[in-house]
This record gives sequence, structure tokens and C-alpha cells, in this order.
Amino acid sequence: MKLILVVEDEYGNAQILRLLLETEGYRVASASNGKIALELLSGEAPALIISDFMMPIMNGGEFGEAVRRDPVLSRIPFIMMSATDEDVVRKIFRGYDAFLVKPFEIDPLLSLVQRLVANGRPPQPSSEEISESMRHLMRGMKLPGREESVSYTHLTLPTSDLV
Repeated sequence: MKLILVVEDEYGNAQILRLLLETEGYRVASASNGKIALELLSGEAPALIISDFMMPIMNGGEFGEAVRRDPVLSRIPFIMMSATDEDVVRKIFRGYDAFLVKPFEIDPLLSLVQRLVANGRPPQPSSEEISESMRHLMRGMKLPGREESVSYTHLTLPTSDLV
């Protein structure tokens, strides 16, 4: 049975997630904030992390950043869930693989969990792939006030902006 780590400070929400996931045949470990979750991650690595965003001590964004900085943990799929607007969450942490708006629907949650546990983290594009894509998109673009096309042969993007 695959292990899923649920990081949620609201006891009722954590219990509902535990019940749903255990009914589907998963083992569940729970933490009420990111700091406790990091301590749990020093043991068995889960197949998936589901984390709330707004939590005391260490919020979901801070926790997610810590997970993504660790070479081993960074491969674990990460679902962020929040009642907070996703644009706000993305300003703090962009490294999640899926976002769920609370309150969430049960069937889409379980489908997402099943897919991420089965397939792992979706492949992330390299900075070279992103640069090539940008060069392709900008090839032949005309800037306002200029008669000639602009040719981009070299474009470097900061890796901190990669999703």
C-alpha cells in the first residue's frame, strides 16, 4: 500500500482526507503544519504529498519550497489545496503539481491522487527547452514603433521562474 502524506491544520479536513484515502487503499500519515511534515519525511518517503496552504508555524508554501530543495524529496508529486486564490499561492510557491480549491470535489481529488501516485511527478521542462520555446514564439515578432522584425537568438530565463 502506497503512503500519502496529508499536511492539514484543520482536524476535520485531515480526518476526511484520511478516511477517503484509506478507503481507496492508501496508507496515510498526517501532520498539522509543514515543520512536523518535514520531520515525518525523514522516515519513509510518501508516494504523494497533499498540503494545505494556510497553516501555522510553517505554511504550505514554505513546506513546499523545503521539499523541492531536497534532491530526493523533490521527485514526490505535490498537491496544494487552499481556499485562497491560486494566484496568491503561486506568488509564494510554484512547485506544486496540482492545485485544489477548497472545498474540493471528492471524485476529482481521488482521480488526481490515483494519477499522480501511478505516474509520479509530471516531467518538468528544462531551462533550455523553455528558452527554445521562447525563441520559437518570438521569432519574427514586430515590436511597436519598429519596422523590422526582431530576431532572438539567445534568451536566458532565470531558473527560479520555472514551474
